[in-house]
Amino acid sequence: MEVTREGRESGRGGSKRVAAIGVGDASINTQREGFGAKNKSDQWDEQLKTPAWKRFLAHVGPGFLVCLAYLDPANLETDLQAGANHKYELLWVILIGLIFALIIQSLAANLGVVTGRHLAELCKSEYPKFITYCLWVLAEVAVIAADIPEVIGTAFALNLLFHIPIWVGVLITGSSSLLLLGLQRYGVRKLELLISLLVFVMAACFFGELGYVKPPAGEVIKGLFVPKLKGRGATGDAIALLGALVMPHNLFLHSALVLSRRTPPSVKGINDACKFFLIESGFALFIALLINIAVISVSGRVCGASDISPDNAEKCNDLTLNSSSFLLKNVLGKSSSVIYAIALLASGQSSTITGTYAGQYVMQGFLNIKMKKWQRNLMTRTIAIFPSLVVSIIGGSSGAGRLIIIASMILSFELPFALVPLLKFSGSTTKMGPHKNSILIIIVSWLLGLMTIGINIYYLSTSFVDWLIKSNLHKVGRIIIGIIVFPLMAIYLISVVYLTLRKDTVVTFTPASESTQIEMEKGVHRCHNDGENEVVPYREDLADIPFSE
Repeated sequence: MEVTREGRESGRGGSKRVAAIGVGDASINTQREGFGAKNKSDQWDEQLKTPAWKRFLAHVGPGFLVCLAYLDPANLETDLQAGANHKYELLWVILIGLIFALIIQSLAANLGVVTGRHLAELCKSEYPKFITYCLWVLAEVAVIAADIPEVIGTAFALNLLFHIPIWVGVLITGSSSLLLLGLQRYGVRKLELLISLLVFVMAACFFGELGYVKPPAGEVIKGLFVPKLKGRGATGDAIALLGALVMPHNLFLHSALVLSRRTPPSVKGINDACKFFLIESGFALFIALLINIAVISVSGRVCGASDISPDNAEKCNDLTLNSSSFLLKNVLGKSSSVIYAIALLASGQSSTITGTYAGQYVMQGFLNIKMKKWQRNLMTRTIAIFPSLVVSIIGGSSGAGRLIIIASMILSFELPFALVPLLKFSGSTTKMGPHKNSILIIIVSWLLGLMTIGINIYYLSTSFVDWLIKSNLHKVGRIIIGIIVFPLMAIYLISVVYLTLRKDTVVTFTPASESTQIEMEKGVHRCHNDGENEVVPYREDLADIPFSE
């Protein structure tokens, strides 16, 4: 039942509401062989009659998996440095960032539920080929940039546990993630639960340390609700925090993960699914918010203490994931480095899984190419290892730590190229019909999005100009660099404006007739001229994800 571009534009063959558009005939035929339309309708009716809490539990999974990306090594690195450099002054960035994350992750989930397609597929159907390929390249760069902190974080963990050199640990990460993916066949949910528990071991450690050092509550609250960007490097650290929190590949991932859940094809079924995914994402991101606040507060309190030892003060001046275990010594004593390293290892490996699946969906959506998980992981990991290896050999642990910050900033600059299409599609009648965003959500999401984009552009332009003016390069060299970089900055601006102002042309939602709507409320719709009823297709091609039905 592949719908052509022309068919979508003319309104023929488009989804009458949430039906998954573009799903192959094989998927539909598989379902038709398993049960008839009438039986499927009865099944949907029974599902909608079950208690709300049972239906909620059936939808739990995607939000918590996506949430792991908000607790990855990049978040820990940027949190630790933000606390060490600015104490509690950048906590407001975490609060706004995770509120923004909740909004856009919910929009991504709604987009998948309502359209039956994920963000990459909708981008491919909406934009011309050249723009589609450009967006695909940018999405792949985002996946690789998100994988760099996982590589370095794992290398740091191996260094703490076994005293392996950082560059050797970087090489080992290539096989470690493949091993983890291979172990999924022995019990995916158990493995994911183990990794999540190990990640939350670190959370418990920082909460314990938070109770021990007791940061001033007034300063913490002030940092959360009074925006400041004072001090050297504050803007750069704020952008790094945002980049580590709101990652573009997460939007592609979440919009695809929700398609693994069987949503009743009715207005009530869609609304319930959107509500359940919102509640799940809100709970998961609230936990992530508390953990990020704890990490920053502990780092700010310990590094900002008046009685800090000279050795710890030196570490705070260049705080990295490899040197920050001393922050937990008050609670864990001599075992702090071992427990910290185990949790860091789990953080990096669990985030790697989300990156692997995001890369699969990006490639499948933009190019209609499907790869095995180990092949996709190996491709992404090989590319991510190269810069990590070079930097770790030349700059050691300090250079590797700075590379994490650079990767987070790259993600922040990349964000508009996933965010703008998401905001446009989720607020579009042609894509979402009556399920499009409300006026309030449209205003709030666009304001936060434009604020993030504006900060990025401001920092990019001012930092580059400042560096160019103060650089020791010869005048000719500065002119050549300016000639190369300024057009690239202009292309960046033009690209963002183009995506923002371009009018959607492809219709994926067309109003249903009254009889058709009644049929869809029963879980069926008509696809063939012979009048044979057919169930709304379920995305079996996206069901191979790291948690079961």
